[in-house]
Amino acid sequence: MNQEKIGSLIKKIRKENNLTQQDFAKKYGVTYQAVSKWENGKNIPDIALLKEICSDYNIDINELLDNNYTVKKKNIPLLILIGILTITFITIFLLVTNKNESFHFKTLSSSCNNFTIKGTLAYNNNQSSIYISNIDYCGGDDKIKYKKIECILYEKEKDNVTKLIKKNTSKEDNITIEEYLKDFSFKINNYDRLCKTYSKNSLYLTIKATDNNDKVTTYDIPLTINDDCFNN
Repeated sequence: MNQEKIGSLIKKIRKENNLTQQDFAKKYGVTYQAVSKWENGKNIPDIALLKEICSDYNIDINELLDNNYTVKKKNIPLLILIGILTITFITIFLLVTNKNESFHFKTLSSSCNNFTIKGTLAYNNNQSSIYISNIDYCGGDDKIKYKKIECILYEKEKDNVTKLIKKNTSKEDNITIEEYLKDFSFKINNYDRLCKTYSKNSLYLTIKATDNNDKVTTYDIPLTINDDCFNN
């Protein structure tokens, strides 16, 4: 076991994660003097603490103890990766198409008895863009195979008049709601509605599922904009 190599590794991961010696010490319940001694090769953490550090930074402790360690990249969970790519896509698109306008971002969400929805509203002084990337069905164990499922995004305007924004119909028949929503997303660019002109809870998502007996099950889901952007 090479104390200097272990100390160099601790210093490397601390700096790569923008942590001071005090920050690192607080994270592992030791003094900053102890961290300094580790990094200078004068001492090393006890084995339990060393295991914790290796676990936190995805290091194989066996390789470390054999003086043959490598730092492995962590696999990013799929949903987090999708979220990162979604935000990146929207940001790049808006920067390219609207170089002179800075955009702001709000979260679209809805938690109800049947569905949890996550999305993003990007807007500037001229337009807004809507991206709904994740819809989870949480209404129970619905295994019904529907012959058609429709998802409709619309806005309720004055006097209860509705404005269709986008509609999607399942390409396959004999499909469950969960199967339909698995890879579902809505992307609306250059929508003419300004953020400040949205009414409270004016955005809705409707899901209509038609079974083989032509019975239609309808879910009407209000979408909430965080931070009350309609008042901004």
